Amino acid sequence: MVKRFIRNCLALACLGVSQWSFAEATLNVEGLSGEIQDNVDVYLSAIPEEDYSTSLRFQSRVEESITQALRAMGYYYPTLTFIVNEEEEELNVTVELGQPVLIEELDIKLSGEAKDDPAFQRLLKNTPLKVGARLNHGQYDALKSELRNLALKRGYFEGDFSLARLEVAPELNQAFVRLHYESGLRYRFGPVRISGSQIEEDRVRSVVPFEQGDPYLASDVGQLNQNLSSTDWFSSVYVEPNLEGVGSGNRELPMTIQLAPQSRHQVETGLGVSTDVGVRGKLSWKRPWLNEQGHSFDSSFELSVPEQQVVVGYKIPLEDVLKEYYRIQYGMKYLDNNDTISFESSLGLERHWELDSGWHRTVFIRLLNEDFTQGTQEDRFTMLLPGISYSKTRARGGAMPMWGDKQSITFEYGDEAVLSEARVLRVQGRSAWIRSLGRNHRGLFRVDGSANFTESVFDLPPSLRFFAGGDNNLRGYEYESISPKDSEGKLTGAKYMVTSSLEYQYRIYGNWWLAAFVDYGDAWNDTPEWKTGTGFGIRWASPVGPVRLDLGFALDAEEGTDKYQIHFGLGPEL
Repeated sequence: MVKRFIRNCLALACLGVSQWSFAEATLNVEGLSGEIQDNVDVYLSAIPEEDYSTSLRFQSRVEESITQALRAMGYYYPTLTFIVNEEEEELNVTVELGQPVLIEELDIKLSGEAKDDPAFQRLLKNTPLKVGARLNHGQYDALKSELRNLALKRGYFEGDFSLARLEVAPELNQAFVRLHYESGLRYRFGPVRISGSQIEEDRVRSVVPFEQGDPYLASDVGQLNQNLSSTDWFSSVYVEPNLEGVGSGNRELPMTIQLAPQSRHQVETGLGVSTDVGVRGKLSWKRPWLNEQGHSFDSSFELSVPEQQVVVGYKIPLEDVLKEYYRIQYGMKYLDNNDTISFESSLGLERHWELDSGWHRTVFIRLLNEDFTQGTQEDRFTMLLPGISYSKTRARGGAMPMWGDKQSITFEYGDEAVLSEARVLRVQGRSAWIRSLGRNHRGLFRVDGSANFTESVFDLPPSLRFFAGGDNNLRGYEYESISPKDSEGKLTGAKYMVTSSLEYQYRIYGNWWLAAFVDYGDAWNDTPEWKTGTGFGIRWASPVGPVRLDLGFALDAEEGTDKYQIHFGLGPEL
């Protein structure tokens, strides 16, 4: 039932005295449902509310609007019955739809090169317009628009309808759809002209996703824009087809790329806070391009109470500049947390590939030197660790995705015969999943596993050992407070660690969510003693990612330690 309420206020002035009377008219439409009712609602909404009444004139307007709405849905001879309730100022309309108009003939023809184009064949196969189906004028108009738009997207710029007609015989309840589309020739990508680039032209051309002579696709033009922007070499990117000289049998469409160099220096500052490390400040300096080959330099300095870190990197793009590159990185880090005091420096060389399957592969070697005190152990270790890693991330829905997952696996190996303190095989893996039900229910599952296959954990520096607990690990426990302990009760770090998290989130309003979670895991050398953390929190989907505030309870906390922790953090969940 559709109900519409209007209050009309009439002001009458007589002998200098204003009198007001109020009239209320209610319109009830019965006998409709689903998309038919929705369409009638749209037509009735075009009548101004102040015109609502129970008069014959208003009834005529309602009848005309409903009749037009029903004809658009294939009902040409509806029966409308009006009943007026004068006391309640109520107008009731009962609608009987009658027999629908059915499609008797579907005469759709394609000519030109689009006739054999699979994209057009799929479009016609999936259209709801079928012989025997109820006529829907909106579906007919939509198919016409889809044919035009698809032709433009796929380079049929001269296409047009030679016949576009919808014939209706209401007395027979029959409709005849006639659409004849002549696509003409399909245009192809012509030569690409580049201007304004400070980078070697071959490097820029490596990101062009098409070759001269390939069939035109608007999606390829969009991909080209995205690729050029992703290089971070340019402050502006403008791609357009050059229509001059097109026609008279010339099917190639030249493409013009206009670029402007990115600024040579970029400086950013940031300030964040989490319960793991407290307030953290960050300063980064980046040079997006250093030379015509597109090499780049980046550096960052991060400062918090327990950690201070400096990292500098140099990137060398290869032939496929977006998918293949070398990276040289040097970093220094000082850590003073719980029972760990460590100063480490590392130098690494990495080779990166973006595979067609979506996986990111990295082959690397790093030289690690660490001077440390871990519990009662004081030492200085050097490790040479070659390795390989694979990672893949998928996400939909912005900074706080409603669907996504991430998989990663890393292998490293060190040997005392080659500059390392001990022989060790390191394996680290993660699997994280985000799924949602509707707009208001969201779930997150994560499992992390790490292992050092070595004789003794004391042969490894602290940065290679494992500690559990904290904002992104086992909530309810202090940051990196879970590991085996030495004879004096101080943390030693672990050979193995497995943690998992299951979280449910419910949207309470706008970008605000409530969350409940259970975390489970441990870090151990010989036998795990599984620990559970549980609690609840609140999430805010900020423009830069989810902001998290949790109250976690440690169900297996040791005597003399806190039974709960407040966790606050900002950053991606995958």
